[in-house]
Amino acid sequence: MVTQEDIQSYLDRLDGGDLGTEELEEGLWVLKTPDGAEVVVHYAPPVVLLRVRVMESPSDEGRRGELYRHLLELNASDLVHGSYGLEGEYIVLTDAHELADLDFTEFQASFDSITLALASHLGALASYRER
Repeated sequence: MVTQEDIQSYLDRLDGGDLGTEELEEGLWVLKTPDGAEVVVHYAPPVVLLRVRVMESPSDEGRRGELYRHLLELNASDLVHGSYGLEGEYIVLTDAHELADLDFTEFQASFDSITLALASHLGALASYRER
């Protein structure tokens, strides 16, 4: 099984070690990408979780419904790893992997998929932002 130290090693290897990585507490890191996104990595055996907060949900119910439908369509058509979801009033993009057989390549693919999805979807999601 992949250990917390293995995850730290994976984080150090991402983008050649050029990501801003901060360990908030044991087993919980924030990675700051060059474009300003903050990806949270949480080592929580038997899984590791990757999560990025995308935006707040619109307050207008109609707009919120449109956004949720759009996110479900993106989940079905555009995402290889992870999915959009809700965390309170925030839209988040998350992915989880079992630690039993996780290797660096799979971890990197998950990270890359999430950051690529965020970068490519933000333009379409911007119209739903209120702030």
